[in-house]
Amino acid sequence: MELHDLVDLGRYPIDRPDSPAYERMILDLRRELDTDGCAVLPGFVHDEGIAALVKEADKVAPNAHRSFGRTNAYFSQDDPKLRRTHPIRQFFERSNAFVPADNFPAKGPLRRIYEYPGFMPFIRAALNEPEDRFFRYDDPLADVIINVVEEGQGFPWHFDTNNFTVTLAIQNGETGGQFEYVPGLRTSEDENFEGVARVLDGDMRNVRQLELQPGDLQIFKGRYSLHRVAAVKGERTRYVGIFSFVETEGMCGGVERTKQLYGRVLQHHYDREGRRSDQLLD
Repeated sequence: MELHDLVDLGRYPIDRPDSPAYERMILDLRRELDTDGCAVLPGFVHDEGIAALVKEADKVAPNAHRSFGRTNAYFSQDDPKLRRTHPIRQFFERSNAFVPADNFPAKGPLRRIYEYPGFMPFIRAALNEPEDRFFRYDDPLADVIINVVEEGQGFPWHFDTNNFTVTLAIQNGETGGQFEYVPGLRTSEDENFEGVARVLDGDMRNVRQLELQPGDLQIFKGRYSLHRVAAVKGERTRYVGIFSFVETEGMCGGVERTKQLYGRVLQHHYDREGRRSDQLLD
């Protein structure tokens, strides 16, 4: 399977980085990302590519780790020393599933996109990040995953562990599944707990909503933007591929969060615990 079997290279020439069309594409994406930390490329994967990705997703969906519980926006433990209304102490129902990265072979369509030599430079250029601050997520369970969302499931307000997340809409549920986010709610120096608390209490004034369609690629700065996925309704499963990039070489998911999302951890996670460029909560 070649990249043109998956990606609409006529519309998104990531294989021609020296072309004027590539340069225009990058400039457009940078404007979107500078505005609100999110950019969308509609129809990045064409219909034939989506068919291949749905087939792969259907095959591996039974391997998803399905977890049900309550979590805060930081995937951390409760802290009784804080006031009861503090965001760290606000827990919400979480009920969905992730297919870990070790289910996706190098020749499969999802990893074929992620590991295409020009894909990471394209994402890096869109984010306007230097080469020495942009790497693939060094997590054998989480660098390339599929989020599986079934009837009644969603994902509550949270921040991402990794700085940059690239998502690919593969299949939507019948209804629901909207992506909602608050751009730049925190920074690497400031958790902005007061701003987070307002959103958790229902303040929607700064919340933006997206309804992505199959084939749409989203570049998102999820480390700093609070976000959630609304509950899916209907029998059709929602599939979203997630490609992760980080600004610290060797960065890996935290042990507690990895257990919650994938049901297991590897020695690699213990070895890399705490390797990141900021001191924000996970």
